[in-house]
Amino acid sequence: MNKPHRDTIFLEQAPIISHQAFQGDQYIMRVEAPKCAEKAQAGSFVHIQVSPERSMRRPLSIMRTSPAEGWVELLYKAVGEGTRLLSERKPGEILSVLGPIGNPFVFHEERPRTLLIGGGVGIPPMVFCASVLKEDRQWKPFVIMGSEVPFPFQTQPSQIMVPGMPDGVIASMPLLEDWSIPSRLTSLQGYAGCHEGYVTDLARQWLDALPEEQRNEVEIMSCGPHPMLEAVAKLAAEYDIPCQVSLEEFMACAVGGCAGCVVEVATEDGPAMKRVCVDGPVFEASSVFN
Repeated sequence: MNKPHRDTIFLEQAPIISHQAFQGDQYIMRVEAPKCAEKAQAGSFVHIQVSPERSMRRPLSIMRTSPAEGWVELLYKAVGEGTRLLSERKPGEILSVLGPIGNPFVFHEERPRTLLIGGGVGIPPMVFCASVLKEDRQWKPFVIMGSEVPFPFQTQPSQIMVPGMPDGVIASMPLLEDWSIPSRLTSLQGYAGCHEGYVTDLARQWLDALPEEQRNEVEIMSCGPHPMLEAVAKLAAEYDIPCQVSLEEFMACAVGGCAGCVVEVATEDGPAMKRVCVDGPVFEASSVFN
């Protein structure tokens, strides 16, 4: 039987290189996992053992990798017992990491204006996408991030002009600014420099400001809470723009065996149940939200 993921998912004993805490119970962890770092693509995730006392692993999206240095970086929020145990792990400790897992985002050359929309813990895959796109100047990405807790980085005023942005909406992610990739932030919490509203509000203003020929070059990629993805998919359909979404689901095995993370997806042959772990996590938005 053909196993398409054979020899592409690795189990590694990964030392923690660094582990930073941010407001809102958010953490950025960097682990040494060279096989995963070499094979990971934008949209991949890892299944990580949070503690030796807990056999059930947790899926975490990959935010950045360095194949040359052999590390993988993860952003997560401590929301339950498992991730709280993970938040207590220290640099130098060893984690069991299974990855990279899942089908990635696919970039299309005829759509170089990639609109990356991330919400909350859906931010990491968008940063990973940006890290890939920055390597070739043909791509013209724009990143919109939303959060209802403080962002897990120190925001800074952007020096990159973006069409359609309301006055005063200047907050950006420093890492993206360093990569010369424009970004803007949204929140309903009144954070300085952020748009007071939803990610789709800001995306709509950007799309409306583009000339038609440039809007025809846009493709949307998104990850975040289900209601946000549904709103992004609706926006993409309204503007007739291709859209890929990365779904977040609870899962047990993460390698396709337990079918605990299935979602209904529209296919040419009618509705089908697909596993988010290995059939996704990235799907065409129109196949999930229709």
